[in-house]
Amino acid sequence: MDRLSIRHLLLLMTTVLLFPSAVPDIVSDRAALLALRSAVGGRVLLWNLSSPTPCAWSGVNCSPDNSSVVELHFPGMGLSGELPPKTFSNMTNLQTLSLRYNALSGPLPPDLFTSLTSLRNLYLQHNFFTGELPQTLFSLTSLVRVNLAENNFSGPISPGFSNLTRLGTLYLQSNHFSGPIPDLDLPTLVQFDVSNNNLTGSIPKGLSEKPKTSFLGNSLCGDPLNSCGNAKPKKKLSGGAIAGIIIGCVIAFFVILLLLFCLCRVLARKRSRSKDEQVANVKEVEAPPPHKSAESGGLFAATIGGGAKEKEVVVEGDLSGGGKKGLVFFGKTGWNIELEDLLRASAEVLGKGTFGTAYKAVLETGLVVAVKRLRDVTMPEKEFRKKMEEIGSMDHNNLVPLRAYYYNGEEKLLVYEYLPMGSLSALLHGNKGASRTPLNWETRVAIALGAAKGVSYLHTQGSTISHGNIKSSNILLTKSYEARVSDFGLAQLTGPAATPNRVAGYRAPEVTDPHRVSQKADVYSFGVLLLELLTGKAPTHTLVNEEGFDLPRWVQSVVREEWTAEVFDLELLRYQNVEEDMVQLLQLAVDCTAQYPDKRPSMDDVVVKIEELCRPSDGVDVVEES
Repeated sequence: MDRLSIRHLLLLMTTVLLFPSAVPDIVSDRAALLALRSAVGGRVLLWNLSSPTPCAWSGVNCSPDNSSVVELHFPGMGLSGELPPKTFSNMTNLQTLSLRYNALSGPLPPDLFTSLTSLRNLYLQHNFFTGELPQTLFSLTSLVRVNLAENNFSGPISPGFSNLTRLGTLYLQSNHFSGPIPDLDLPTLVQFDVSNNNLTGSIPKGLSEKPKTSFLGNSLCGDPLNSCGNAKPKKKLSGGAIAGIIIGCVIAFFVILLLLFCLCRVLARKRSRSKDEQVANVKEVEAPPPHKSAESGGLFAATIGGGAKEKEVVVEGDLSGGGKKGLVFFGKTGWNIELEDLLRASAEVLGKGTFGTAYKAVLETGLVVAVKRLRDVTMPEKEFRKKMEEIGSMDHNNLVPLRAYYYNGEEKLLVYEYLPMGSLSALLHGNKGASRTPLNWETRVAIALGAAKGVSYLHTQGSTISHGNIKSSNILLTKSYEARVSDFGLAQLTGPAATPNRVAGYRAPEVTDPHRVSQKADVYSFGVLLLELLTGKAPTHTLVNEEGFDLPRWVQSVVREEWTAEVFDLELLRYQNVEEDMVQLLQLAVDCTAQYPDKRPSMDDVVVKIEELCRPSDGVDVVEES
């Protein structure tokens, strides 16, 4: 054997002696992941199998020296099927396993957690797992966070959880666990939830200080719920007591009949007296005209509902005050309508917003318009009309233009074009059933661009002009899903009675007076709107055990602690060739919601960046592995 061969042999022996487990660990981890790949489907499995190490695969994080896999993050990837036996059993250095928000089903294999002695974080929520939890789970004493919520697990909650002495989070809500809650001895447990299961019995004293919401949806008692109490044996009634009850009921029945008879006599006398008075006065009163003039006390009829159940609500107001009478129009609408036509129209309530109630009004000519009836307007008439002229002069394709207004004393009406597709809020959060049409990426980014252009136009009209009330319910859509920004310019009209809490989820942290909103505060609100488009969550969305949910803060925490894909709406995860664009739009939204106003971009910059995402890519389409 020559010297070169001997040198190579010595080098190999030295490597094996010094690093005996490095190669076997990464090889066995790779084999385990390939077994997972062959058992379940989903986009996470599109790995480059020619790579000798799994450390470059999507969702796989390795140790600094790439000797073993330490984290697996496969959330919201559309994984389906059952986990095969011994999937992760040899991954002894695995610290985090995240399979949440998938469609995995079946029971967990009994040996699933064998040898996972380093596992600290286990996230299996929002799947379809069934059966009881394997006993091997309770030998993982390094576990700190366990989330098994929103599955179909059943059976009792094992007292074996007490073995996990480092456990700080245990979420088991929305499953089918039954029986009593064991008295868990977990001094480090901070977050705990077993709500919406089939649990019975009393709550252990060691868990009595947890929030009440952690136990709702079960048949439990004891602190923090109602006291269990001691059930006393029921005593049978004697024969005399029963006879007394029957006699008392009969007497009470006849007394009630007597009272009803007397009441009917009294009402009949009153009705007869009223008719006599009407006959006596009929000659002294002239018959009213068949129709009230709109200028002498008009009526605005709002028809709520539809069909045989529709209910007419009449809102009365004195429309005969001084100043200009009738509707004041802007631009060439082609509408040949008078105030009286509008007041006679049948109307349907579209919703109650920050500044008043919006109606869909159908005129006798068939014209359909949207009418907003303002409330809490404290502005003098001259100033109000000047503000209407300013709003009416705003003309842009991505704005809902003000077409006419009416001012008279306490009554202020604004007339807009009616957009039948409704608002972005309704499109995102309205229909959650099986008939829902998913909102694809192209439509969402186009809506974002249109809304950004509308707000940017407002900002170019003057350095002090802002929208002041940007939210998804104020982004209306045409039949081709083009965005139109509404309610602009109204924030300065209302008084303190118009509570700002309605837009609390969108309001910038520096805004203390809802009537004084800067353009940078508009940018913050628009950033929240972008996050709503990307996550599918409303800013007022409530999470279990979380009060004061803040969408920008939630997004930042998830991106920081887990993986960026966690924040995206599940409906967006099907689009595999736009991931980079989604991340770029997410970064833009985070920039817009920066804590300090001077760190936020201008709306012009926002438009430019979204336009870049809308341009077609010059690259070659990605072909998925079969």
